[in-house]
Amino acid sequence: MRTLIGAIAATLLLSTAAFAGQTEGLIKKIDKDTATLTLDDGKSYKLNADTDLDALKPGMDIVIAYDVTNGENIVTDMELPDSSAN
Repeated sequence: MRTLIGAIAATLLLSTAAFAGQTEGLIKKIDKDTATLTLDDGKSYKLNADTDLDALKPGMDIVIAYDVTNGENIVTDMELPDSSAN
């Protein structure tokens, strides 16, 4: 599985957030137009423009580290399941 960490690392370096958090859950939906994913808890997270959205699928388990910047949850890092285990 392709890693998405490199593309997201730039966001971490540039972020000047007031709050950082971590969450995990199942991907409910992915909006490619806005580069946003929504988890099964209903919360949405903005992805880096360089993120490979085709690697993300609804129903995948995901762990997300994020910053809250200007009221938006901005993904700074993520961990996806290893597809080679399937």
